Amino acid sequence: MAACLLRGVVFVALAAWTSGDDGEPTFVAELSSKPAQKLSKYGWYGNVRLQRFHIPEETAVARWLFTVTKGHSFHCGQHNVTIHIRWGAPPVINPTGLVFPNATLWSPSLSLTLPVVSQSSTTFNLSDPAPGDWFVAAHLPEDDGRIEQKGFPSCSYFFQPQLSVRRAVDTPVLQQGTFLTQTAAPDRPARLKLYVPEFASSLVISVSNCSAGGAAAAAEAEDCWLLLRLGSVSEQMSSITVNCSGTSCSAALASPPWDRWLPVLVESSQGNRSVSFSVASDYTVGCKPRSVGLKADDGMKKLRGSSSQTNSTSPLKDAFNNETAALAAPLLPSACVWSIPVLYEETDVLSLRYTAVNGPNVSVTDTHPTLLTYPLHPQATGGTLNLQLSLNTTNATLGNGSRVVGCFSPWAPVLELNQSQPCRTALFGGHGVVVNASVPKAVIRLPFPQSTTWYLTLQLECNRSDCSNVSVVPVVPEVFISACVEDCGTYGECRLLRSYTYLYAACVCKAGWSGWGCTDDSTAQSFRRQLTSTLLLTLSNLSFLPAIVVAVHRFYITEASVYLFTMFFSTFYHACDQPGVAVMCIMDYDTLQYCDFLGSICSIWVTILCMARIWDVAKYTLFVLGALLIAMSMQLDRKGLWNLLGPVLCAILLMVVTWVYRGVQRRRCYPPSWKRWVLYLIPGIVCALVGVCLYIFAETEDNYYYTHSLWHILVASCVVFLLPPQEKDREASGWSRGFSWSWSWSWRPRVCGYTLCQSSKDELYTVT
Repeated sequence: MAACLLRGVVFVALAAWTSGDDGEPTFVAELSSKPAQKLSKYGWYGNVRLQRFHIPEETAVARWLFTVTKGHSFHCGQHNVTIHIRWGAPPVINPTGLVFPNATLWSPSLSLTLPVVSQSSTTFNLSDPAPGDWFVAAHLPEDDGRIEQKGFPSCSYFFQPQLSVRRAVDTPVLQQGTFLTQTAAPDRPARLKLYVPEFASSLVISVSNCSAGGAAAAAEAEDCWLLLRLGSVSEQMSSITVNCSGTSCSAALASPPWDRWLPVLVESSQGNRSVSFSVASDYTVGCKPRSVGLKADDGMKKLRGSSSQTNSTSPLKDAFNNETAALAAPLLPSACVWSIPVLYEETDVLSLRYTAVNGPNVSVTDTHPTLLTYPLHPQATGGTLNLQLSLNTTNATLGNGSRVVGCFSPWAPVLELNQSQPCRTALFGGHGVVVNASVPKAVIRLPFPQSTTWYLTLQLECNRSDCSNVSVVPVVPEVFISACVEDCGTYGECRLLRSYTYLYAACVCKAGWSGWGCTDDSTAQSFRRQLTSTLLLTLSNLSFLPAIVVAVHRFYITEASVYLFTMFFSTFYHACDQPGVAVMCIMDYDTLQYCDFLGSICSIWVTILCMARIWDVAKYTLFVLGALLIAMSMQLDRKGLWNLLGPVLCAILLMVVTWVYRGVQRRRCYPPSWKRWVLYLIPGIVCALVGVCLYIFAETEDNYYYTHSLWHILVASCVVFLLPPQEKDREASGWSRGFSWSWSWSWRPRVCGYTLCQSSKDELYTVT
């Protein structure tokens, strides 16, 4: 289904004043909607319905309307729909409380629970949301493991999100060092914005000349209360709030986000009176990173060198020596960190690798931090961001008190690394890493990372006695995007999912393993259980051998061939379909599944047609025509309900018509023998009904291996009971009409032809 995005901009003045009157911004509304999607019970991330919304800059209020509607009228009870909201990337969820893989870091997203009986809706309001992509994910409670056959009615719920935003179109801009006079009222806060350039190390917002309106303004100047808020609202970002009293105050941010518009909100708490004030911004560029390794056109030379692998060892060694020499030299006063250029290349879908242009080794010193920059595009947020930091002890040896510390942070780097400085910036938290002689490798995995620029800051910490021997230490930082965490391990498969044009990946686990990376073994199946399941599902198909023997004995050679085909492909399909390590695939899995489904339906088709006792020419014509139509329908929808019901109902209808015709013609019930009904037909029908009930209503993921094995046995048994006996007074198989087949394996020509020797008596459906 194509994305149906209703994007309308409704220009409605929501206030009586415009920007031309008193400087207040004008607000407009924007609406967007997504089509309804059917919800699923949560078993893995593929059961989650993911939607992406875009919130523009300068949005004051975002309001989501979530509607859940039940699809059928029969009673399904009450179900709780869980809704997750996250900014910048899809939400990382863990509704079942499973164990995440080692070194995997994640934070919970905003969550809502919506009880649903027939139709329910709820709203979620967010003031001053962060601009950019917001993701909404919804799912039903945990899957109970019951296998529902496609086509049968079941409880279905449809989820539809809608978003309306209210944004300002002419927000005043704070210029560097310029005071701007504004007015804030209790119901109309002053909204401003400022641009934070790259390399800004600090930002200060100052409020002065505050005065409250009214008759007693001069007497109550000291009671001019204001609330100053910097930054937007999201679950990853913490806005800075300052309570101002008196006539002036200020808010300072260390390490503000780089290259970004920052909203500033000033609210008044002066009752019903408005407050006028002056506000100004001032940012400081304490230092600019000094690039190491690239000069002028060196970038193109490095790219050419990476594409051609000839003589690559010497340039990398020379580059490392040059980098080490540069780090040993003192920095200029305008520089405080060494910047290492990074090359990134896309290797596959949701696969991106970053490499330092000077080679894998990066030099780290104790005097100044080393900075590496990793831009992450929105198309890569559906994967996993991996950081592996390794200590190269070949060229240098660290003492016991020395270590290399690092901070991996989004939006802005941490330019000072010490024990008192936490690994976080002004508005965002970072992830710290440490390597030393005892722990030479550190790993960080971030599922669904935010789309921004990530910064890795590295610095050597050591005692003076240790640093006197080693001043520069080489480390190997590996940063790359992978679709899943460690490719989902042994008991998982990494699946690529799509929500309209957005691609993301998740692990689907098997053999009872679970978790984000299929590493939680709390419900894992043992090897003995896996082997038992494989043996039951494959060896139970040997129950078709009696049906094949009976068919050959009664000269139903075509039917026996179909049963043999079904037994063969059902056996090897289930041997290949096992979730664990006890698996054997003789050909492609999709081919085995197709042949298994085709053979099963054709077996039912030929058996019922054989019971109908129609003319041989018509019977074999229907065999071929039915097999072709079944093959076509299987290609259209392999697991569709009518792929089975269609041939069965048509064959039963034809059988009933022929039986009624014979009964009316003979003026007695057909088949006439009560023994045939009691000993064969009724037991065969009972076996078929019990097998169908097990197949449709009783199968779950836990009992599948023995309920489906019992289904194999019951279906094969009902064929033995229902297959009619050989016709009396004539040969049953068309290929033997010109010859007689004796048990001595000798062939003798018949005395007369088929037409002259055929009995004119009607056959009797009796026990032979």
